Formats: sequence, C-alpha cells, structure tokens
Amino acid sequence: MARLRLFGPAREAAGTGSVEMSGESVGRVLLAAELRFGQSFGRVVAVSSIWLNGVAAAPDARVNDDDEVAVIPPVSGG
Repeated sequence: MARLRLFGPAREAAGTGSVEMSGESVGRVLLAAELRFGQSFGRVVAVSSIWLNGVAAAPDARVNDDDEVAVIPPVSGG
C-alpha cells in the first residue's frame, strides 16, 4: 500500500496526517481516501495539488507499494 500524506485542511478533514491506502493509480488512492474520510475530504482534494514522490502527479500516474502520495492544499498569504 502507498503512504498518503495529508497537510492543512486535508489533514483536518481526515483526522490524520498519514495513512496507508491501496490503489494502482493516484486517482484510485484518492478515491479510496474519499470513501474512507468523506465528502469534506473530497472537497479539499478537489482544490489541492497532488504529488507523487515529491513531483506533481496526474490522476492516472501509477502507484507502487513504496510510493508516497501527498495532498497539498492551496496556501494563501501575503
């Protein structure tokens, strides 16, 4: 299973900062996470950047058991 890392609002919506999730692609990992954590988590993911092993990733990017998928919500500041 891949490690799903969650930051900011994604972490708050899931109630955890890190969890192992199964899925053969980034999109499948995120779908499994949304099914587990609910619609509020899905809304955060919809506006977040998704990285696979430190690189921006598309939903169809392949995921292996030793990979890390990270949900990086938008950051505002000034």
